[in-house]
Amino acid sequence: MTDRNAAVSRETAETTIDVTLVIDGSGESKIDTGIGFFDHMLTAFAKHGLFDLTVQCDGDLHIDDHHTVEDVAIVLGEAFDEALGDKRGIVRYADRRVPLDEAVASVVVDVSARPYFVFNGEFSQSYVGDFTSDMARHFAESLAMNAGLTLHVDIVGENAHHEIEAMFKSLTRALDDATRIDDRRSDTPSTKGAL
Repeated sequence: MTDRNAAVSRETAETTIDVTLVIDGSGESKIDTGIGFFDHMLTAFAKHGLFDLTVQCDGDLHIDDHHTVEDVAIVLGEAFDEALGDKRGIVRYADRRVPLDEAVASVVVDVSARPYFVFNGEFSQSYVGDFTSDMARHFAESLAMNAGLTLHVDIVGENAHHEIEAMFKSLTRALDDATRIDDRRSDTPSTKGAL
């Protein structure tokens, strides 16, 4: 198996971002976005998906958190797409359901190269620290669009911190499952012969 990793950078008038991703990692991370709760979620994303991940983002937080969260998701999605290459031998499909106390998040993913996003649920509080709760939904959508994922997310709960953390954990566990190499397969998992 070739190394499945990527380094992607993006610079705009709103953000400057550098991301490195190792899909077959050990869960090590170094995250600095300037948003404490977002850093916590990306650290959990790396840890529970066993992805090695570095994210350095300098964003226009004097405005709000939107550009930082969205652009990190864009770059991380691009990194997944680059690291997976032709997706030869991957499992492709996965679903995970993860609880955190009263909250439960479910994620179903198809690493399909056909981006599509569905979200059901709502966050119980508008903010967690300096993080706008709805940006968790937008993160997942932006990741899906740029990684080429069909992604369905469902959330229920009573505490936004728990709801968002359960979402990040179910998302990363599903991605870990879907991007694993299936030893029985040497081709690209599609009747088309390509993804």
